[in-house]
Amino acid sequence: MAVCARLCGVGQSRRCRRRQRQNQQDQASDSDMDEEEEERIVGQRQSDSLSDLPPELLVEIFSLLPGTALPNAALVCKKFRQILNTETIWKRRCMEEFGMKEDLRKMEVGGVSSRDLYVKRVNPRVKSGRFMKLLPDYEHMDYKDVYTHLLHPYRHILGIWQPDIGPYGGLLNVVVDGLFIIGWMYLPPHDPRVEDPMRRRPLFRIHMWESQKATVECMYGHKGPHKGDIQTVKKDEFSTKCNQTDHHRMPGGRQEEFRTWLEEEWGRTLEEIFHEHMQELILMKFIYTSQYDNCLTYRRIYLPPAMPSALLQPGLFKGTYGSHGLEIVMLSFHEASARATKLTGDPNVPAGQLTLDVDLSRPVVLPDLEQQRNIEELSRLVLGVHEEVQRELEQQAKGTSAAVRDTTEGACGGASGADGVKADHGACSESCQPGPSSSSNPPEAQPFVLPLGVMARNEVYPRTCRKCFYGTGLIAGHGFTSPERTPGLFVLFDEDRFGFIWLELKSFSLYSRLTDHLAHAHAPNMERFEAMLRNMQSWTS
Repeated sequence: MAVCARLCGVGQSRRCRRRQRQNQQDQASDSDMDEEEEERIVGQRQSDSLSDLPPELLVEIFSLLPGTALPNAALVCKKFRQILNTETIWKRRCMEEFGMKEDLRKMEVGGVSSRDLYVKRVNPRVKSGRFMKLLPDYEHMDYKDVYTHLLHPYRHILGIWQPDIGPYGGLLNVVVDGLFIIGWMYLPPHDPRVEDPMRRRPLFRIHMWESQKATVECMYGHKGPHKGDIQTVKKDEFSTKCNQTDHHRMPGGRQEEFRTWLEEEWGRTLEEIFHEHMQELILMKFIYTSQYDNCLTYRRIYLPPAMPSALLQPGLFKGTYGSHGLEIVMLSFHEASARATKLTGDPNVPAGQLTLDVDLSRPVVLPDLEQQRNIEELSRLVLGVHEEVQRELEQQAKGTSAAVRDTTEGACGGASGADGVKADHGACSESCQPGPSSSSNPPEAQPFVLPLGVMARNEVYPRTCRKCFYGTGLIAGHGFTSPERTPGLFVLFDEDRFGFIWLELKSFSLYSRLTDHLAHAHAPNMERFEAMLRNMQSWTS
Protein backbone atom coordinates (compact mmCIF):
# COMPACT_ATOMS: atom_id res chain seq x y z
CA MET A 1 0.00 0.00 0.00
CA ALA A 2 2.83 2.37 0.80
CA VAL A 3 4.57 1.45 -2.48
CA CYS A 4 1.32 2.01 -4.39
CA ALA A 5 0.96 5.44 -2.79
CA ARG A 6 4.46 6.43 -3.81
CA LEU A 7 3.88 5.32 -7.38
CA CYS A 8 0.58 7.20 -7.73
CA GLY A 9 1.59 10.49 -6.16
CA VAL A 10 -0.41 12.05 -3.42
CA GLY A 11 -3.65 10.23 -4.00
CA GLN A 12 -4.50 6.65 -4.99
CA SER A 13 -5.69 5.67 -8.44
CA ARG A 14 -8.94 3.76 -8.93
CA ARG A 15 -6.93 0.68 -9.87
CA CYS A 16 -4.83 0.87 -6.70
CA ARG A 17 -7.88 1.28 -4.54
CA ARG A 18 -9.51 -1.76 -6.21
CA ARG A 19 -6.36 -3.84 -5.62
CA GLN A 20 -6.29 -2.73 -1.96
CA ARG A 21 -9.91 -3.79 -1.40
CA GLN A 22 -9.19 -7.19 -2.95
CA ASN A 23 -6.21 -7.75 -0.63
CA GLN A 24 -8.28 -6.85 2.40
CA GLN A 25 -11.01 -9.32 1.38
CA ASP A 26 -8.44 -12.08 0.94
CA GLN A 27 -6.98 -11.39 4.39
CA ALA A 28 -10.44 -11.40 5.96
CA SER A 29 -11.33 -14.70 4.37
CA ASP A 30 -8.11 -16.22 5.70
CA SER A 31 -8.76 -14.94 9.24
CA ASP A 32 -12.32 -16.25 9.20
CA MET A 33 -11.20 -19.84 8.58
CA ASP A 34 -13.14 -22.25 10.76
CA GLU A 35 -11.19 -22.87 13.98
CA GLU A 36 -12.28 -26.48 14.17
CA GLU A 37 -10.95 -27.11 10.67
CA GLU A 38 -7.67 -25.51 11.65
CA GLU A 39 -7.44 -27.70 14.73
CA ARG A 40 -8.23 -30.73 12.60
CA ILE A 41 -5.38 -29.91 10.25
CA VAL A 42 -2.97 -29.31 13.12
CA GLY A 43 -4.10 -32.52 14.81
CA GLN A 44 -3.68 -34.40 11.55
CA ARG A 45 -0.16 -33.10 11.18
CA GLN A 46 0.63 -34.08 14.79
CA SER A 47 -0.91 -37.52 14.40
CA ASP A 48 0.95 -37.98 11.16
CA SER A 49 4.21 -37.17 12.89
CA LEU A 50 3.32 -39.42 15.87
CA SER A 51 2.36 -42.29 13.62
CA ASP A 52 5.78 -42.15 12.05
CA LEU A 53 7.30 -43.38 15.33
CA PRO A 54 8.23 -47.08 15.58
CA PRO A 55 5.55 -49.34 17.15
CA GLU A 56 7.63 -50.24 20.22
CA LEU A 57 7.99 -46.54 21.08
CA LEU A 58 4.26 -45.97 20.59
CA VAL A 59 3.55 -48.88 22.95
CA GLU A 60 5.71 -47.20 25.58
CA ILE A 61 3.97 -43.83 25.08
CA PHE A 62 0.46 -45.27 25.22
CA SER A 63 1.38 -47.26 28.34
CA LEU A 64 1.80 -43.95 30.18
CA LEU A 65 -1.74 -42.76 29.42
CA PRO A 66 -4.64 -43.51 31.78
CA GLY A 67 -6.74 -46.44 30.63
CA THR A 68 -9.81 -44.24 30.19
CA ALA A 69 -7.98 -42.19 27.51
CA LEU A 70 -6.92 -45.15 25.38
CA PRO A 71 -10.26 -45.81 23.59
CA ASN A 72 -10.26 -42.24 22.23
CA ALA A 73 -6.66 -42.63 21.07
CA ALA A 74 -7.70 -45.75 19.15
CA LEU A 75 -10.09 -43.63 17.03
CA VAL A 76 -7.28 -41.56 15.52
CA CYS A 77 -6.11 -44.08 12.94
CA LYS A 78 -5.88 -47.76 12.10
CA LYS A 79 -2.27 -47.99 13.24
CA PHE A 80 -3.12 -46.62 16.70
CA ARG A 81 -6.07 -48.99 16.98
CA GLN A 82 -3.86 -51.99 16.22
CA ILE A 83 -1.15 -50.92 18.66
CA LEU A 84 -3.68 -50.27 21.42
CA ASN A 85 -4.66 -53.94 21.32
CA THR A 86 -1.18 -54.76 22.67
CA GLU A 87 -1.46 -56.67 25.95
CA THR A 88 1.60 -54.92 27.40
CA ILE A 89 -0.24 -51.58 27.46
CA TRP A 90 -3.33 -52.87 29.25
CA LYS A 91 -1.34 -55.04 31.64
CA ARG A 92 0.63 -51.99 32.72
CA ARG A 93 -2.54 -49.98 33.25
CA CYS A 94 -3.99 -52.82 35.38
CA MET A 95 -0.84 -52.89 37.49
CA GLU A 96 -0.31 -49.14 37.93
CA GLU A 97 -3.93 -48.05 38.39
CA PHE A 98 -5.23 -51.01 40.40
CA GLY A 99 -2.15 -52.66 41.90
CA MET A 100 -2.54 -55.95 40.04
CA LYS A 101 0.43 -58.27 40.63
CA GLU A 102 2.72 -59.04 37.73
CA ASP A 103 3.08 -62.75 38.45
CA LEU A 104 -0.42 -63.99 39.26
CA ARG A 105 0.52 -67.62 39.88
CA LYS A 106 2.97 -66.85 42.71
CA MET A 107 0.54 -64.66 44.61
CA GLU A 108 -0.15 -65.48 48.27
CA VAL A 109 -3.13 -63.99 50.10
CA GLY A 110 -3.36 -63.93 53.89
CA GLY A 111 -1.48 -67.19 54.32
CA VAL A 112 -3.79 -68.96 51.86
CA SER A 113 -2.28 -69.69 48.46
CA SER A 114 -4.09 -68.55 45.35
CA ARG A 115 -4.18 -72.19 44.26
CA ASP A 116 -6.09 -73.31 47.37
CA LEU A 117 -8.41 -70.32 47.45
CA TYR A 118 -9.22 -69.77 43.81
CA VAL A 119 -8.23 -72.67 41.59
CA LYS A 120 -10.34 -75.29 43.34
CA ARG A 121 -13.32 -72.96 43.39
CA VAL A 122 -13.40 -71.55 39.89
CA ASN A 123 -15.36 -74.66 38.96
CA PRO A 124 -16.30 -76.72 42.06
CA ARG A 125 -17.39 -79.64 39.86
CA VAL A 126 -13.79 -80.24 38.81
CA LYS A 127 -12.36 -82.79 41.23
CA SER A 128 -8.89 -83.17 39.79
CA GLY A 129 -6.61 -81.82 37.12
CA ARG A 130 -3.45 -79.89 36.63
CA PHE A 131 -3.06 -76.29 37.78
CA MET A 132 -3.25 -74.72 34.32
CA LYS A 133 -6.29 -76.78 33.31
CA LEU A 134 -8.22 -75.60 36.33
CA LEU A 135 -7.59 -71.95 35.57
CA PRO A 136 -7.68 -71.42 31.81
CA ASP A 137 -8.51 -67.73 32.32
CA TYR A 138 -5.00 -67.15 33.70
CA GLU A 139 -3.68 -68.54 30.44
CA HIS A 140 -5.94 -66.78 27.95
CA MET A 141 -7.40 -63.76 29.76
CA ASP A 142 -7.23 -60.51 27.80
CA TYR A 143 -5.94 -57.68 30.01
CA LYS A 144 -7.94 -55.19 27.98
CA ASP A 145 -11.12 -57.08 28.87
CA VAL A 146 -10.03 -57.27 32.51
CA TYR A 147 -9.52 -53.51 32.62
CA THR A 148 -12.63 -52.63 30.62
CA HIS A 149 -15.16 -55.07 32.08
CA LEU A 150 -13.84 -55.80 35.58
CA LEU A 151 -11.46 -53.28 37.13
CA HIS A 152 -12.82 -50.03 35.75
CA PRO A 153 -16.57 -50.75 36.27
CA TYR A 154 -15.98 -51.87 39.88
CA ARG A 155 -13.30 -49.33 40.79
CA HIS A 156 -15.72 -47.44 43.07
CA ILE A 157 -15.99 -50.33 45.55
CA LEU A 158 -12.22 -50.67 46.13
CA GLY A 159 -11.15 -49.60 49.62
CA ILE A 160 -12.34 -50.17 53.20
CA TRP A 161 -15.99 -50.24 54.27
CA GLN A 162 -18.13 -50.68 57.35
CA PRO A 163 -21.07 -53.08 57.02
CA ASP A 164 -24.42 -52.10 58.50
CA ILE A 165 -24.84 -54.96 60.98
CA GLY A 166 -26.60 -53.16 63.81
CA PRO A 167 -24.33 -52.58 66.81
CA TYR A 168 -21.65 -55.02 65.63
CA GLY A 169 -20.34 -53.23 62.53
CA GLY A 170 -17.21 -54.64 60.97
CA LEU A 171 -14.37 -53.96 58.57
CA LEU A 172 -14.45 -54.96 54.89
CA ASN A 173 -11.46 -54.49 52.60
CA VAL A 174 -12.16 -54.72 48.85
CA VAL A 175 -8.99 -55.34 46.86
CA VAL A 176 -7.75 -56.41 43.45
CA ASP A 177 -6.34 -59.89 43.97
CA GLY A 178 -4.90 -61.43 40.83
CA LEU A 179 -7.68 -61.54 38.25
CA PHE A 180 -10.28 -61.15 41.01
CA ILE A 181 -11.81 -58.34 43.02
CA ILE A 182 -12.38 -59.78 46.49
CA GLY A 183 -14.22 -58.43 49.52
CA TRP A 184 -12.37 -59.59 52.63
CA MET A 185 -14.09 -59.32 56.00
CA TYR A 186 -11.44 -58.59 58.65
CA LEU A 187 -11.94 -60.38 61.95
CA PRO A 188 -9.96 -59.70 65.15
CA PRO A 189 -7.79 -62.50 66.51
CA HIS A 190 -9.28 -64.82 69.09
CA ASP A 191 -9.68 -63.27 72.53
CA PRO A 192 -7.45 -62.35 74.30
CA ARG A 193 -4.52 -62.66 71.83
CA VAL A 194 -4.63 -59.00 70.82
CA GLU A 195 -1.17 -58.99 69.22
CA ASP A 196 -1.94 -61.87 66.83
CA PRO A 197 -2.57 -60.97 63.16
CA MET A 198 -6.06 -60.29 61.87
CA ARG A 199 -8.13 -63.13 60.43
CA ARG A 200 -9.76 -62.70 57.01
CA ARG A 201 -12.79 -64.28 55.44
CA PRO A 202 -13.85 -63.74 51.80
CA LEU A 203 -17.47 -62.57 51.51
CA PHE A 204 -17.70 -62.04 47.76
CA ARG A 205 -15.57 -62.05 44.63
CA ILE A 206 -15.87 -60.68 41.10
CA HIS A 207 -14.00 -62.18 38.16
CA MET A 208 -14.10 -62.66 34.40
CA TRP A 209 -16.04 -65.87 33.87
CA GLU A 210 -16.47 -65.31 30.14
CA SER A 211 -14.92 -62.85 27.73
CA GLN A 212 -16.29 -59.33 28.25
CA LYS A 213 -18.44 -60.38 31.20
CA ALA A 214 -17.75 -60.04 34.94
CA THR A 215 -19.45 -62.43 37.37
CA VAL A 216 -20.28 -61.70 41.04
CA GLU A 217 -20.20 -64.64 43.45
CA CYS A 218 -21.10 -64.92 47.12
CA MET A 219 -18.39 -66.65 49.18
CA TYR A 220 -20.38 -66.92 52.42
CA GLY A 221 -21.01 -70.36 53.85
CA HIS A 222 -19.17 -73.65 53.43
CA LYS A 223 -20.33 -74.91 50.03
CA GLY A 224 -18.11 -72.80 47.82
CA PRO A 225 -18.89 -69.81 45.57
CA HIS A 226 -22.42 -69.29 44.32
CA LYS A 227 -24.45 -66.62 42.56
CA GLY A 228 -24.47 -63.13 44.02
CA ASP A 229 -25.03 -59.54 43.06
CA ILE A 230 -23.59 -56.10 43.86
CA GLN A 231 -25.50 -52.85 43.57
CA THR A 232 -24.21 -49.32 44.00
CA VAL A 233 -26.79 -47.61 46.19
CA LYS A 234 -25.25 -44.14 46.03
CA LYS A 235 -21.85 -42.51 46.26
CA ASP A 236 -19.66 -44.18 48.91
CA GLU A 237 -22.26 -46.89 49.53
CA PHE A 238 -22.98 -50.28 47.96
CA SER A 239 -24.88 -53.44 48.83
CA THR A 240 -24.34 -57.17 48.31
CA LYS A 241 -27.01 -59.78 47.74
CA CYS A 242 -26.80 -63.57 47.76
CA ASN A 243 -29.04 -65.25 45.18
CA GLN A 244 -28.59 -68.76 46.61
CA THR A 245 -28.87 -68.52 50.38
CA ASP A 246 -29.47 -72.28 50.59
CA HIS A 247 -25.68 -72.59 50.12
CA HIS A 248 -25.29 -71.10 53.61
CA ARG A 249 -27.22 -73.87 55.33
CA MET A 250 -25.59 -76.94 56.89
CA PRO A 251 -26.92 -80.51 57.06
CA GLY A 252 -27.00 -80.42 60.86
CA GLY A 253 -29.19 -77.33 60.95
CA ARG A 254 -28.73 -74.26 63.14
CA GLN A 255 -26.90 -76.16 65.87
CA GLU A 256 -24.13 -77.19 63.49
CA GLU A 257 -24.02 -73.69 62.01
CA PHE A 258 -23.67 -72.23 65.50
CA ARG A 259 -20.88 -74.63 66.48
CA THR A 260 -18.98 -73.85 63.29
CA TRP A 261 -19.49 -70.11 63.71
CA LEU A 262 -18.39 -70.25 67.35
CA GLU A 263 -15.19 -72.07 66.50
CA GLU A 264 -14.37 -69.53 63.78
CA GLU A 265 -15.41 -66.48 65.80
CA TRP A 266 -14.00 -67.41 69.23
CA GLY A 267 -11.75 -70.40 68.60
CA ARG A 268 -13.48 -72.51 71.26
CA THR A 269 -16.66 -74.42 72.03
CA LEU A 270 -19.54 -73.13 74.12
CA GLU A 271 -18.63 -75.60 76.89
CA GLU A 272 -15.21 -73.96 77.17
CA ILE A 273 -16.80 -70.57 77.87
CA PHE A 274 -17.76 -70.76 81.52
CA HIS A 275 -19.01 -67.21 81.99
CA GLU A 276 -22.80 -67.29 81.63
CA HIS A 277 -23.07 -63.63 80.62
CA MET A 278 -20.49 -64.17 77.87
CA GLN A 279 -22.45 -67.17 76.58
CA GLU A 280 -25.55 -64.99 76.30
CA LEU A 281 -23.63 -62.29 74.41
CA ILE A 282 -22.17 -64.84 71.99
CA LEU A 283 -25.53 -66.48 71.28
CA MET A 284 -27.12 -63.05 70.78
CA LYS A 285 -24.46 -62.06 68.23
CA PHE A 286 -24.87 -65.30 66.27
CA ILE A 287 -28.65 -64.91 66.03
CA TYR A 288 -28.40 -61.26 65.03
CA THR A 289 -25.62 -61.50 62.44
CA SER A 290 -26.69 -64.76 60.78
CA GLN A 291 -30.06 -63.33 59.75
CA TYR A 292 -28.41 -61.13 57.10
CA ASP A 293 -27.17 -64.08 54.97
CA ASN A 294 -24.49 -61.84 53.46
CA CYS A 295 -27.11 -59.41 52.11
CA LEU A 296 -25.54 -56.26 53.51
CA THR A 297 -25.09 -52.54 52.92
CA TYR A 298 -21.58 -51.09 53.19
CA ARG A 299 -20.51 -47.48 53.74
CA ARG A 300 -17.07 -46.19 52.85
CA ILE A 301 -14.62 -45.34 55.59
CA TYR A 302 -11.16 -43.79 55.42
CA LEU A 303 -7.93 -44.25 57.28
CA PRO A 304 -7.13 -41.21 59.46
CA PRO A 305 -4.69 -38.70 57.93
CA ALA A 306 -1.26 -38.36 59.54
CA MET A 307 -0.80 -35.26 61.69
CA PRO A 308 2.61 -33.61 62.33
CA SER A 309 1.98 -33.30 66.08
CA ALA A 310 0.57 -36.83 66.56
CA LEU A 311 1.95 -39.00 69.35
CA LEU A 312 2.13 -41.97 67.00
CA GLN A 313 1.01 -42.92 63.52
CA PRO A 314 -2.82 -42.98 63.42
CA GLY A 315 -4.55 -46.08 62.09
CA LEU A 316 -6.53 -49.17 63.06
CA PHE A 317 -6.00 -51.09 66.31
CA LYS A 318 -7.34 -54.27 67.92
CA GLY A 319 -8.45 -53.81 71.53
CA THR A 320 -9.66 -55.98 74.41
CA TYR A 321 -13.19 -55.24 75.65
CA GLY A 322 -13.82 -57.66 78.49
CA SER A 323 -16.59 -60.16 77.90
CA HIS A 324 -17.28 -58.63 74.48
CA GLY A 325 -13.96 -59.96 73.20
CA LEU A 326 -11.65 -58.11 70.80
CA GLU A 327 -12.88 -55.14 68.80
CA ILE A 328 -11.39 -52.90 66.10
CA VAL A 329 -10.98 -49.16 66.70
CA MET A 330 -9.70 -46.29 64.57
CA LEU A 331 -7.21 -43.97 66.31
CA SER A 332 -7.13 -40.41 64.94
CA PHE A 333 -5.68 -37.09 66.11
CA HIS A 334 -7.53 -33.77 66.22
CA GLU A 335 -5.42 -30.82 67.40
CA ALA A 336 -5.00 -31.44 71.15
CA SER A 337 -6.96 -34.67 71.36
CA ALA A 338 -6.66 -38.31 70.33
CA ARG A 339 -9.86 -40.23 69.58
CA ALA A 340 -10.57 -43.91 69.16
CA THR A 341 -13.74 -44.70 67.20
CA LYS A 342 -15.22 -48.19 67.11
CA LEU A 343 -15.36 -49.98 63.76
CA THR A 344 -16.74 -53.08 65.45
CA GLY A 345 -18.98 -52.83 68.49
CA ASP A 346 -21.27 -54.63 70.89
CA PRO A 347 -24.81 -54.26 72.31
CA ASN A 348 -23.59 -51.86 74.99
CA VAL A 349 -21.47 -49.45 72.91
CA PRO A 350 -22.14 -49.98 69.19
CA ALA A 351 -19.82 -49.56 66.24
CA GLY A 352 -19.31 -45.96 65.14
CA GLN A 353 -19.23 -44.52 68.66
CA LEU A 354 -16.30 -42.63 70.20
CA THR A 355 -14.95 -45.17 72.67
CA LEU A 356 -11.92 -43.14 73.86
CA ASP A 357 -11.36 -39.38 73.97
CA VAL A 358 -7.87 -38.42 75.17
CA ASP A 359 -6.86 -34.87 76.13
CA LEU A 360 -3.24 -34.52 75.00
CA SER A 361 -2.93 -31.21 76.89
CA ARG A 362 -3.39 -33.12 80.19
CA PRO A 363 -0.35 -35.36 80.72
CA VAL A 364 -0.14 -37.43 83.88
CA VAL A 365 3.19 -38.42 85.41
CA LEU A 366 2.97 -41.81 87.06
CA PRO A 367 4.19 -42.26 90.64
CA ASP A 368 6.65 -44.98 91.60
CA LEU A 369 5.72 -48.64 91.13
CA GLU A 370 4.49 -49.15 94.68
CA GLN A 371 2.03 -46.27 94.37
CA GLN A 372 1.03 -47.40 90.88
CA ARG A 373 -0.16 -50.68 92.36
CA ASN A 374 -2.53 -48.72 94.59
CA ILE A 375 -5.77 -48.07 92.68
CA GLU A 376 -6.67 -45.27 95.11
CA GLU A 377 -3.48 -43.38 94.31
CA LEU A 378 -3.99 -43.66 90.56
CA SER A 379 -7.64 -42.64 90.95
CA ARG A 380 -6.60 -39.59 92.96
CA LEU A 381 -4.31 -38.41 90.16
CA VAL A 382 -6.78 -38.97 87.33
CA LEU A 383 -9.86 -37.76 89.18
CA GLY A 384 -8.00 -34.60 90.15
CA VAL A 385 -7.56 -33.80 86.45
CA HIS A 386 -11.16 -34.83 85.75
CA GLU A 387 -12.53 -32.43 88.36
CA GLU A 388 -10.42 -29.63 86.94
CA VAL A 389 -11.78 -30.30 83.45
CA GLN A 390 -15.34 -30.26 84.76
CA ARG A 391 -14.76 -26.90 86.49
CA GLU A 392 -13.38 -25.41 83.29
CA LEU A 393 -16.33 -26.67 81.30
CA GLU A 394 -18.74 -25.14 83.84
CA GLN A 395 -16.91 -21.81 83.73
CA GLN A 396 -16.92 -21.88 79.95
CA ALA A 397 -20.66 -22.63 79.90
CA LYS A 398 -21.35 -19.76 82.33
CA GLY A 399 -19.18 -17.41 80.30
CA THR A 400 -20.92 -18.39 77.09
CA SER A 401 -24.32 -17.85 78.69
CA ALA A 402 -23.24 -14.43 79.93
CA ALA A 403 -21.90 -13.51 76.49
CA VAL A 404 -25.17 -14.55 74.85
CA ARG A 405 -27.15 -12.60 77.43
CA ASP A 406 -25.02 -9.48 76.93
CA THR A 407 -25.44 -9.74 73.17
CA THR A 408 -29.20 -10.08 73.52
CA GLU A 409 -29.39 -7.06 75.83
CA GLY A 410 -27.29 -4.97 73.47
CA ALA A 411 -24.36 -4.55 75.86
CA CYS A 412 -20.72 -4.19 74.75
CA GLY A 413 -20.98 -6.55 71.75
CA GLY A 414 -20.89 -10.31 71.56
CA ALA A 415 -17.47 -10.58 69.98
CA SER A 416 -15.62 -9.06 72.91
CA GLY A 417 -17.56 -11.21 75.36
CA ALA A 418 -16.66 -14.39 73.50
CA ASP A 419 -13.01 -13.34 73.42
CA GLY A 420 -13.13 -12.79 77.15
CA VAL A 421 -14.43 -16.31 77.75
CA LYS A 422 -11.69 -17.76 75.57
CA ALA A 423 -9.04 -15.79 77.44
CA ASP A 424 -10.36 -16.90 80.83
CA HIS A 425 -10.36 -20.53 79.68
CA GLY A 426 -6.79 -20.21 78.42
CA ALA A 427 -5.65 -18.67 81.71
CA CYS A 428 -7.32 -21.46 83.66
CA SER A 429 -5.63 -24.06 81.46
CA GLU A 430 -2.25 -22.60 82.35
CA SER A 431 -2.83 -22.12 86.07
CA CYS A 432 -4.97 -25.14 86.99
CA GLN A 433 -2.67 -27.96 85.90
CA PRO A 434 -2.25 -30.58 88.65
CA GLY A 435 1.12 -30.76 90.34
CA PRO A 436 2.51 -33.98 88.87
CA SER A 437 1.71 -33.15 85.22
CA SER A 438 2.89 -29.50 85.25
CA SER A 439 6.11 -29.84 87.19
CA SER A 440 8.11 -31.62 84.47
CA ASN A 441 7.80 -33.51 81.22
CA PRO A 442 7.43 -37.25 81.66
CA PRO A 443 10.52 -39.33 80.88
CA GLU A 444 10.80 -41.19 77.59
CA ALA A 445 10.35 -44.60 79.28
CA GLN A 446 8.59 -44.99 82.62
CA PRO A 447 8.10 -48.24 84.54
CA PHE A 448 4.47 -49.29 84.37
CA VAL A 449 2.37 -51.77 86.30
CA LEU A 450 -1.38 -52.22 86.57
CA PRO A 451 -2.97 -51.36 89.92
CA LEU A 452 -4.09 -54.30 92.02
CA GLY A 453 -7.72 -55.14 91.41
CA VAL A 454 -7.75 -53.93 87.81
CA MET A 455 -8.87 -56.73 85.49
CA ALA A 456 -7.00 -57.31 82.23
CA ARG A 457 -8.02 -59.75 79.51
CA ASN A 458 -4.40 -60.06 78.43
CA GLU A 459 -1.97 -60.55 81.28
CA VAL A 460 1.01 -59.95 78.98
CA TYR A 461 1.33 -56.18 78.65
CA PRO A 462 4.39 -53.89 78.35
CA ARG A 463 6.14 -53.03 81.61
CA THR A 464 7.30 -49.61 80.47
CA CYS A 465 5.43 -46.74 78.85
CA ARG A 466 6.36 -43.50 77.14
CA LYS A 467 3.61 -41.12 78.23
CA CYS A 468 0.26 -41.05 80.01
CA PHE A 469 -2.68 -38.70 79.51
CA TYR A 470 -6.06 -38.06 81.04
CA GLY A 471 -8.97 -39.25 78.93
CA THR A 472 -12.52 -40.51 79.04
CA GLY A 473 -14.04 -43.79 77.92
CA LEU A 474 -17.63 -44.38 76.82
CA ILE A 475 -19.71 -46.87 78.83
CA ALA A 476 -23.42 -47.66 78.51
CA GLY A 477 -26.10 -50.16 79.45
CA HIS A 478 -27.42 -52.85 77.13
CA GLY A 479 -28.91 -51.34 73.99
CA PHE A 480 -26.71 -48.24 74.36
CA THR A 481 -28.84 -46.96 77.22
CA SER A 482 -27.63 -44.24 79.62
CA PRO A 483 -24.30 -43.62 77.82
CA GLU A 484 -21.72 -41.90 79.98
CA ARG A 485 -18.14 -40.74 79.58
CA THR A 486 -16.08 -41.99 82.49
CA PRO A 487 -12.53 -40.83 83.40
CA GLY A 488 -9.53 -43.04 82.79
CA LEU A 489 -5.85 -43.11 81.94
CA PHE A 490 -4.46 -43.39 78.40
CA VAL A 491 -1.08 -45.16 78.39
CA LEU A 492 1.22 -44.94 75.34
CA PHE A 493 3.57 -47.93 75.26
CA ASP A 494 5.22 -47.65 71.85
CA GLU A 495 4.44 -46.89 68.20
CA ASP A 496 2.16 -49.93 67.86
CA ARG A 497 0.57 -50.34 71.32
CA PHE A 498 -1.38 -48.29 73.82
CA GLY A 499 -3.73 -49.01 76.71
CA PHE A 500 -6.57 -47.48 78.67
CA ILE A 501 -7.41 -47.97 82.35
CA TRP A 502 -11.16 -47.70 82.95
CA LEU A 503 -11.23 -46.48 86.56
CA GLU A 504 -14.95 -46.92 87.18
CA LEU A 505 -14.96 -50.43 85.68
CA LYS A 506 -11.57 -51.29 87.22
CA SER A 507 -10.50 -52.86 83.96
CA PHE A 508 -7.70 -52.42 81.42
CA SER A 509 -7.86 -52.52 77.61
CA LEU A 510 -4.75 -53.21 75.55
CA TYR A 511 -4.66 -52.07 71.91
CA SER A 512 -2.31 -53.38 69.21
CA ARG A 513 -1.88 -51.96 65.71
CA LEU A 514 -3.46 -53.63 62.69
CA THR A 515 -0.49 -53.92 60.32
CA ASP A 516 -2.26 -55.14 57.17
CA HIS A 517 -1.75 -53.08 54.02
CA LEU A 518 -5.02 -51.32 53.14
CA ALA A 519 -4.97 -49.84 49.63
CA HIS A 520 -7.45 -47.24 48.29
CA ALA A 521 -8.24 -46.29 51.91
CA HIS A 522 -6.73 -42.85 52.53
CA ALA A 523 -8.96 -39.83 53.07
CA PRO A 524 -8.68 -37.04 50.45
CA ASN A 525 -8.37 -34.47 53.25
CA MET A 526 -9.04 -33.93 56.96
CA GLU A 527 -12.43 -32.33 56.32
CA ARG A 528 -13.68 -35.42 54.47
CA PHE A 529 -12.37 -37.68 57.25
CA GLU A 530 -14.07 -35.70 60.02
CA ALA A 531 -17.35 -35.69 58.06
CA MET A 532 -17.06 -39.49 57.81
CA LEU A 533 -16.62 -39.76 61.60
CA ARG A 534 -19.76 -37.72 62.18
CA ASN A 535 -21.68 -39.92 59.76
CA MET A 536 -20.44 -43.09 61.45
CA GLN A 537 -21.98 -42.03 64.76
CA SER A 538 -25.31 -41.34 63.07
CA TRP A 539 -25.32 -44.81 61.41
CA THR A 540 -25.46 -46.64 64.74
CA SER A 541 -27.09 -44.09 67.05
